[in-house]
Order: sequence, then C-alpha cells, then structure tokens
Amino acid sequence: GVSDNIISQVKNNTQEVEISKDGNVYTSRTIQPNRTHEVKFELGKEFHETRPDGNTVKSLVVADGNRLIQTEKGGKKDMKIVREFNGNQLRVTVTSGPVVSVRTYARK
Repeated sequence: GVSDNIISQVKNNTQEVEISKDGNVYTSRTIQPNRTHEVKFELGKEFHETRPDGNTVKSLVVADGNRLIQTEKGGKKDMKIVREFNGNQLRVTVTSGPVVSVRTYARK
C-alpha cells in the first residue's frame, strides 16, 4: 500500500492554478512551493509542451461547454486533462492509462 508519509506529502502539497486569456491565447499557470509550470495555447491548435518531468509532448486543448479538454501525446503515456469550471470551483481530472487523479480548486 501507500505509506502514510506519501499520503501526508500529497495532502499537504498546496497548489494554485491561474488561467487567463489574452486575445486568442490562453495561459494556464500551476504554482507550487518548489516550481511553477506555465502553458500557453490556442483552442483547437496543436502545440508542443515541455512537461515538468522534461518530456516534450504534443498537446491539443478544446472547449466543451464549461470544460477545457487537453490531450497530450508523445510522453511516457498519453494523458487527458479535463478542467471543469463550476461557479467558484475548478475541478481538474487527469487520466493516464488506468490512473485517474482529481484535484479541486476554490476561487480566491
């Protein structure tokens, strides 16, 4: 099983997400105590992204109602990232193979 230490680290890992738009270009910035990861994209246009682990992948982001759906190909495993906006809440679901991670953010 997962050690109590790892669970504690995940529970205590604070993260902020900022999403902004300038013209047709969106910027998604994930801020953690030890690093910041920023991605710029246009909806429906494929782009190259360097992941925090150093891998470069091809990404595509599309809008579907209140969701931004991002697919990444070319890394160790393909990934799907769904950012769903509901009022003052952002729910991010990341799927990679059989692994699914869900994070919920509240607006400041």
